[in-house]
Amino acid sequence: MDAGDLDDRDDMEGAPEGAGRAVEALLEELGEETQTQPAAHFGGLRGRTVVVSGGATGIGRQVAIEFARCGTNVAFTWVDLPDRSIAEEAAEVEQELQQLEVKVVAERVDVRDPRAVGAFIERVRQQLGGVHFLVNAAGIHRSAPLWKMTDEQWFDVLDVNLTGAFNMIRAVAPLLKSQRYGKVVNIASVHAFVGSFGVANYAASKSGLVGLTRSAAAELGPSNVNVNGVAPGYVRTGMLADVPDNVVADAIEGSALRRLPEPRDIAHVVLFLCSEMARQITGQVIRVDAGMCG
Repeated sequence: MDAGDLDDRDDMEGAPEGAGRAVEALLEELGEETQTQPAAHFGGLRGRTVVVSGGATGIGRQVAIEFARCGTNVAFTWVDLPDRSIAEEAAEVEQELQQLEVKVVAERVDVRDPRAVGAFIERVRQQLGGVHFLVNAAGIHRSAPLWKMTDEQWFDVLDVNLTGAFNMIRAVAPLLKSQRYGKVVNIASVHAFVGSFGVANYAASKSGLVGLTRSAAAELGPSNVNVNGVAPGYVRTGMLADVPDNVVADAIEGSALRRLPEPRDIAHVVLFLCSEMARQITGQVIRVDAGMCG
């Protein structure tokens, strides 16, 4: 699973004993590499406003920070997980963004609730003066073999990962159309293209997100709105502690670069797609997976 997704701590069946310990050692050994530098060379972002769903953790957090480094005002959503509160992490991200001297709006918003999403977008419009970019990074995973997958596991993942993105796009579309400018980037996954054990619900949600991306690009294109996607592979964050060691090892061995992407690698592609350098790119999904085979 890509690290932008919120972690519900549901492990895949068959994880070996001690799964995640080797990954944690890898993260500790390479921890210095996660430090980012300002991406100020991405033009057209300063003074505008980005909305990031799932911006308190994982890829969403890094996307929010990288936009702020470019002088972009940031609004982000977050929700608590079943087994832990995200409020403290959200407050930390909000403080970090404010230290970068941009305006910030951070709220607990369930992206599955269209009314809550619509109200949030309206508050962002009023407080930050508009919306120019939307990055859908909110997501969950609940892994299980499909013959053991419950209705709850299936619908929870589809509702957050796919319907949540739809709710966000639908809410901002009138604003982007009226101003005849905007960029939307959906965080998909290589699982939309590569089959894997235990992720039928997740893969279906991300495949649907790819379809949503392409359809939204066709519908919003005449209003000068670009809609694209980024499909990460396994990304080097603490979330890897919940992925079996053998799965991570296979992902590294199966990649052309023999390494895992970092959150900043995903965030920088998002920035590119929202910059004027990508003004002629729409309806595309860019894989950022170190050249995973499959």
